[in-house]
Amino acid sequence: MHTLAIIGAQWGDEGKGKITDLLCQKSDLVVRYQGGNNAGHTIVFGTTKIVLHQIPSGILHNNCVSVIGHGVVFEPEAFLQELEEIKPYTNVTPDQLKLSLNATVITSYHKLIDGLREGAAKNKIGTTNKGIGPAYEDKIARRAVKVKDLLDKQKLSERLEVLLSEKAFLFEHLYKSDFPKLEDELERLYTLGQKIKPFITDTFSFIDEAVKAKKKILFEGAQGILLDIDYGSYPYVTSSSTGMAGVFTGAGLSTGVIDERLGIVKAYTTRVGSGPFPTEIFEPIGEQIQQIGNEFGATTGRKRRCGWLDLPMLKYAVKSSALTSIALTKVDVLSGLDELKICYAYQIQGQQYDCAYPGLDLEQVTPLYKSLTPFTDDFKDNKIYSIELQEYLYLIESELGIPIGMLAYGPERDEINFRRRYFK
Repeated sequence: MHTLAIIGAQWGDEGKGKITDLLCQKSDLVVRYQGGNNAGHTIVFGTTKIVLHQIPSGILHNNCVSVIGHGVVFEPEAFLQELEEIKPYTNVTPDQLKLSLNATVITSYHKLIDGLREGAAKNKIGTTNKGIGPAYEDKIARRAVKVKDLLDKQKLSERLEVLLSEKAFLFEHLYKSDFPKLEDELERLYTLGQKIKPFITDTFSFIDEAVKAKKKILFEGAQGILLDIDYGSYPYVTSSSTGMAGVFTGAGLSTGVIDERLGIVKAYTTRVGSGPFPTEIFEPIGEQIQQIGNEFGATTGRKRRCGWLDLPMLKYAVKSSALTSIALTKVDVLSGLDELKICYAYQIQGQQYDCAYPGLDLEQVTPLYKSLTPFTDDFKDNKIYSIELQEYLYLIESELGIPIGMLAYGPERDEINFRRRYFK
């Protein structure tokens, strides 16, 4: 096995940072292929907690190179701030961190219009106001600023003029808002470009050479499949391809084959912001799970909505990204609860469905639950589980048709059981 993709299999916040951090110990490259600094990947070791947003989670390992692919929307100021924050833990050099010259740049205009739109919207999407969506819009509209443009002042000025031509009208006439002058934004971005210049490279060819050399490559996704721009619960989605397809569009892989597609699954379900949530718990036990699991967004600090594990959603995630195994995280949060349920199917207008295909109206779902005997494992012996926990795990594996390759029962690096060998 030489290539492995880590993909969030729910609505994000599944624990991808920890899993990536662990598997980076065995990899030569770790590549972020989509999203931006709306992501928040948390790594805990000892009393130290680090939250990474744009920089790949492998940055804390000297054995592997971290790559920010061209599918990422890149915020240069936030990137430099993140570098400062991780300085006490690692000395990041251009040999250790590569930034795609073709990544799309998030400008001040993107962040401003993102906030103005969300503030004026009647049905709020739940955006992080980081400018992610507007940046992707300009990328698709062929008027984006690319990272390589930051190094050429004349080219940057031309790109900003194109980008601002339409937005200036929106700021002035629709939102009645002030906005940075083109000259000010030009100077700001050009200055930032000089600071990040050592990290900029052609990451596509860099990855291609790694493939030829049979290097072990780990692709790190942000958010989750259910937030995918095409496969998610539209319009309450992010603006990028969060699933397996995003690897090919956002990083590139000359073989066209990913050996292992590892879906990260929380032992229950959470969602931040608006959108349908069939298994959301409104009883006190939902609040209990939220408190035990410390379910607050790593990037926004927003409280996460909590619900029981949703197998129809997971079946859809497995199918849409051809997942080959899953890592089940935060199992310890469920230990000791007075009740334990799992959603095995949906009922909509008298019909039963066991997979959350896009044609189903999730607002009309009545979830069908199986009640299980709660488990009380303390995970002191991380390979011996109670019969009750084994029943929970067996039900998940049998319904999804793929194995649970990892079982995580806490935030620390060593609080995990590898049930399957990766990068063997």
